[in-house]
Amino acid sequence: MSRTPETPGAPPRPRARRVFLSSGLLGAMFLMATSAIGPGFITQTTNFTATLGATFAFAILASILVDIAVQLNIWRVIGVADARAQDLANRVLPGAGYVLAALIVFGGLVFNVGNIAGTALGLDALAGVDVKIGGAVSAVIAIALFLIKRAGAAMDRILIVLGLLMIGMTLYAAAVSDPPIGEALRQSVLPDRLDGDVFLATVTIIGGTVGGYITYAGAHRLVDAGLGGPDSVKQVTRTSVTGILVTGLMRILLFLAVLGVVTGGAAILDAPNPPAEAFTQAAGEVGLRLFGVIMWAAAISSVIGASYTSVSFVATFHPWLTKYRSWLVAAFIAVSAAIYLMRGEAPTTLLILAGAINGLILPVGLGIMLWVAARRTRDLMHGYRYPRWLLAVGVAAWLLTVYIAANSLTGIADLWQ
Repeated sequence: MSRTPETPGAPPRPRARRVFLSSGLLGAMFLMATSAIGPGFITQTTNFTATLGATFAFAILASILVDIAVQLNIWRVIGVADARAQDLANRVLPGAGYVLAALIVFGGLVFNVGNIAGTALGLDALAGVDVKIGGAVSAVIAIALFLIKRAGAAMDRILIVLGLLMIGMTLYAAAVSDPPIGEALRQSVLPDRLDGDVFLATVTIIGGTVGGYITYAGAHRLVDAGLGGPDSVKQVTRTSVTGILVTGLMRILLFLAVLGVVTGGAAILDAPNPPAEAFTQAAGEVGLRLFGVIMWAAAISSVIGASYTSVSFVATFHPWLTKYRSWLVAAFIAVSAAIYLMRGEAPTTLLILAGAINGLILPVGLGIMLWVAARRTRDLMHGYRYPRWLLAVGVAAWLLTVYIAANSLTGIADLWQ
C-alpha cells in the first residue's frame, strides 16, 4: 500500500493517461469524504438542525464553499508536488513536519476512540449487539482490511461501497420524513437569521469537514497510489471538489431527514440519542435500523480514514516505518479499541482536546501548503506555476481557519480551568 517517496528534486515520473475518475481517484475521493462523515458529523448535523431549523441550510452552503477553497489548495500542492504534507513542511521549515505529524497522530488517535465507540452504537441500534462486543468486532474488521494483500485497493473499494450505502439510506430517510425542501432552499441563500449561533455552526462544521487529518486523507492516498505530479492537476482538482460535494450531499440529506422530523413537532434533543430518535421518528423501527447501519458505516469508514492518514504522517520518517506501515495501521486501530474497551466510552475530555487541536492543525497545515505554493519552488512543485487566483482564495480561507484556531485555543483554556 505504501511506496518509497521520490527523491526531492527528481523530475515527475511518467504516468499513464487516466480517465475522469479512475479507481484510485475514486478511492482517494471517498477516503476523504467518509473520513469526514463520522459519528461527530452525524451528531453535529442533527443537533444544529434541531436548534437552527431550516436556517442551518445557509451554514451548510457556506461551509461547502469554504471547504472547497481549503481542499483545492491542499490537494493541489500535495498532488502536484507528489509528496506528503509532513515532507513538504520539513523542506520549507525544518522540523515543522514533525510537529504537524505529532498533532495529526494525537488528534487521529483520540478521535479514533470516538469512531470505535460509534461503531459500537451503530451495531447496538442495528441488532442490539453489546457495545463492547460491537466495538471489538468492528476493530477486528478494520485491522483485517489492512493486513490482507492489496490492502490499498481493498480499502478503496470498501470505502466506495460504504459511502454509497450511507448516501442511499440517508436519502430514503430524508424522503420519508417529508422535509420542507422549498423553505430550506430559500434559507440557504436568504436566511431568516444571521447571528452568532449560525456562525458558530458554520465554523464548527468547517472544522469537522476539513480539520485535522481529514483534509489530508485523500491527498495522501493519491500520492500513495502514484497519481500525483504536475500532469495530474485536472484529475486532482476534480477529485478534491467532488469529495467535498459528496460530503456536502451527505450532510444535506441528513439535514433534510432531521428537518422533516423537527418541523413535524418532534423534540429530538430531549432524547438520549438525538440522531437515533430522529430516524425512529421518521421511519419507525425501520428508521432505527437504518440509523444503525448508517452510524456503523460512518464510524468504521472513519476508523479506516483516521488510522490510514495518521500513520501516513509518520511512515516517511524512516524506512522501517515505511516497510511495516500496514502493521502500524493495525496497531493504531488496536490501541484505539483498547482505550475504548477499557473505558467503555470515548474519553470526553480528550475528545474535546483533540477537537481543539484539530482546529489548530487546519491553519498550520494550510499555511505551510500555501507557503509552498507561493514560493513556486521548482524542486518541490516540479516547475509548476501555481495560479494566483487559487492562492488568493486559499489565503482568504486561511484567515477564517485562523479564527477557528482562536476559538480552539479558548476551548483548550476552558478545558483546563
